[in-house]
Amino acid sequence: MKVLLTGAEGMLGRAVLPALEGAGHEVLGLTEADADITCHDALVHPVRTFRPDWIFHLAAFTFVDACESKPDHAFLVNALGAKNVALAASACGAAILAMSTDYVFDGDSRIPYREHDRVGPRTVYGASKWAGEQAVREVHPRHIVVRSAWLYGSGGANFIDTILRKVRAGEHLKVVDDQRGSPTWTHDLAAALVSLAAAGQYGTYHVTSSGDCTWYDLATYVIARAELGATLERTTTGALARPAKRPAYSVLHNQFYEHVTGSRMPHWQNAVDRYLKARSSPA
Repeated sequence: MKVLLTGAEGMLGRAVLPALEGAGHEVLGLTEADADITCHDALVHPVRTFRPDWIFHLAAFTFVDACESKPDHAFLVNALGAKNVALAASACGAAILAMSTDYVFDGDSRIPYREHDRVGPRTVYGASKWAGEQAVREVHPRHIVVRSAWLYGSGGANFIDTILRKVRAGEHLKVVDDQRGSPTWTHDLAAALVSLAAAGQYGTYHVTSSGDCTWYDLATYVIARAELGATLERTTTGALARPAKRPAYSVLHNQFYEHVTGSRMPHWQNAVDRYLKARSSPA
């Protein structure tokens, strides 16, 4: 199978590309410099030349707070960009797998969100990603839309690395304890995306680690596993006063993914353990 990948330089892209190659697929990874997804014509040449069977669309403007001050740019990249990639996929006969986010929901639930639950984004980022989802669905029937959340991994800034760095630097940390989600390692998500494409059953899927916790729970677990012995202070989302509203509840139910692939995502603690081990291993 031939797969063209947008956002190859991003944290998720750096996990997905080797996962695809490891599964025996021929992959062409595109960075922003290779093809600007906001310009349809920029996609034409690489897509026509490579002629993929699938396009994995991972490129996005993911700086949640920056989206609030740059709404036009957020919609240009996350909505129009997704539409352009879907159009390119349709034109060359490729299927498309597009990434989305828990931010399409309002965060008011207390039970895991399912794929068919009503959306209600409360941020520019969430609204722009929802618009991108809708564009993909309208343009191309052979689509898979995957929502995930709380990603961490190598090749990009992430919560776990930030916590470890700050604790080792002796900083006193306050971590929010009123947001709940499922920390998801990009390595595990990448494998799940490859499995979904192989299954070839189009639609919308939620894919995160199993189990859930708060950011404070995650930080406490990471520090304990790293044997750092630091003490954290709980705080609230409101106390941080960030520009973009964070969902209080971001837990997603993986029911459709499990049904289609016959597999279950690892528990978040298991994933964190493996990430810390991989992180400390020599390159």
